[in-house]
Amino acid sequence: MFAAATSLALSACAARTETGSGGDTGSQPQAEAPAQAANAADPAGDGTAKCDPNTTIAYAGTINGANAALGQNILNGVKVAVKRHNDNNPECQVKLREFETEGTPDRAPGIVTQIVNTPEVIGVVGLPFSGESKAAGNIFNDAGLVQVSPSATNPALSENGWKTFFRGLGNDNTQGPAAAKFITGELGAQSVCVVRDDSEYGIGLANAATRALGDAATCQQEVKTKQTDFSAVVNEIKGENPDAIFYSGYYQEAAPFAQQLFDAGVQATFVGPDGVKDDEFVKGAGDAAEGVYFTCPCVPADQFTDFTSAYKQLAGGKEPGTYSPEGYDLTTILLKGIDSGVTDRAGMLDFVRNYEGQGLTKHFKWNDKGELAESTVWTYKVEGGKIVRNTEIKPD
Repeated sequence: MFAAATSLALSACAARTETGSGGDTGSQPQAEAPAQAANAADPAGDGTAKCDPNTTIAYAGTINGANAALGQNILNGVKVAVKRHNDNNPECQVKLREFETEGTPDRAPGIVTQIVNTPEVIGVVGLPFSGESKAAGNIFNDAGLVQVSPSATNPALSENGWKTFFRGLGNDNTQGPAAAKFITGELGAQSVCVVRDDSEYGIGLANAATRALGDAATCQQEVKTKQTDFSAVVNEIKGENPDAIFYSGYYQEAAPFAQQLFDAGVQATFVGPDGVKDDEFVKGAGDAAEGVYFTCPCVPADQFTDFTSAYKQLAGGKEPGTYSPEGYDLTTILLKGIDSGVTDRAGMLDFVRNYEGQGLTKHFKWNDKGELAESTVWTYKVEGGKIVRNTEIKPD
């Protein structure tokens, strides 16, 4: 519920505007959600798959730890794909193992070691976060166990020489410039304070956004994971009086930070990335959430009707969240590998490395570093206490 610094003064209860010193952008027209491709891969396959009853894939990531909602979004997407596959293939009942990493670099290596020492696991969806991926990616690589991540976006992850890492979305060298383009273009901000947390994800994304913002990045601040009192940072930002704030981190800290900015009367458009785009941010930030924008290398799931219906049934009525359909897509690829006759880790790695096909969210084809050939970035906004799609950020 922040307004850009150059807009008309607003009372604490006023609705957020989209006015920046670059001019009044007005209410942005909501872009159409992409339609589901007719040839999107279906985990049900043709129903004739056969496999060993011990065939297993795994989810590895946060389930109940910090920022758990982001991991649960993905895990539920994984479960939807596995259930659809197993319901339609009676002679191939793929097992799903869940491994809790709490999303931390400290815990992930031990958990990943457990996974690679579980021989029936032939493919893994995860790890969701960049820090844990950096800490444990070499363990997957040494074991030859394919790791398909729906959400780890730090660009450096694909530069480690790992042969088993595949990213199911664009990295932060895509999201950072897209966020800068949106903030300075669509929102018209001429001065932006970039705030980063101390995670691999937060640092990498902040660096990419800052480079792209150039002279518009007039302020930079740092916060820490698990920080709850942001008064010093809030006062610094209030003194800088920026048009916009780009918060590079996760919702656990972003929610109280946004609330404290709001309580201090800071009038700047608040923009968060994919790590903040979750209903838990909206709950935690309270009144301060209204009008907040998000950038995300994820597509709206509005028109993925069959997936959404199955997800809600599995998740007790909850709508798909950030990276739910990406988790579904990547699981579908592993399942297609199994249905094609893959029985071991080497076969699954070879299948994924050479895979090309359409999913719900995008066309999947990876280069030799595990990066996608194509990616997209969308913006979202909190309206009426709900996260809704806004616009796609077109590349230059």
